[in-house]
Amino acid sequence: MPRKVVQGPIRDKEKTKQKLLAAVGKILRVKGYSGLKVSKIAAVAGFDKKLIYEYFGSTDKLIDEYIKSQDYWSKFSPNIEEEVQIGKGKDALTQGILMQFESLKKNKELQKIILWELSESKPILRKLVEQREAVGADLFGNVTDPYFGEDAQRFRAIIALIVSGAYYLNLYPAYNASEFCGLDMKTDAGRSEIEKAIVDIIEFAYQMKK
Repeated sequence: MPRKVVQGPIRDKEKTKQKLLAAVGKILRVKGYSGLKVSKIAAVAGFDKKLIYEYFGSTDKLIDEYIKSQDYWSKFSPNIEEEVQIGKGKDALTQGILMQFESLKKNKELQKIILWELSESKPILRKLVEQREAVGADLFGNVTDPYFGEDAQRFRAIIALIVSGAYYLNLYPAYNASEFCGLDMKTDAGRSEIEKAIVDIIEFAYQMKK
């Protein structure tokens, strides 16, 4: 009779890694970033803390991998060549911001990460910010800057206001009141008005260029 293979951390490394990553998310959601201690992560995952060092190298690297898996902009990858030829960045930016607006609403862990970025200065958080900026730099530098020419910096400023507003309008109702400027950010109707405004503002910027 064949010997039964027992599943465990050694035989199933990937499954163990996913449980450790999930433990980071659970702690962020329940305790916040102050709860992200190596012993706590290991306890929530149900493993010895030595596995964190064995599979990730350090607690910071584990948290870094988790953060990257949650951050929308780190995974945003428009087709630059296609945008240069056809979209001029408009469709990519519009869809990207709308999807980020919706993603942040659903992802409570990402909300915690954004708040963490605003309250502490840490290498893993600075690295995430730099990764986001690198994604934007590719689209701005190769697509929208050449298209807008002397107005390129103003267009960047417009997008900066829209993106930061999309962040804030998700964080504000999650922790305080639900209404902002009389729009209920916890309702589909209120969020729909913001989404339409995002589309209108970007469209207006491109119309002004024409």
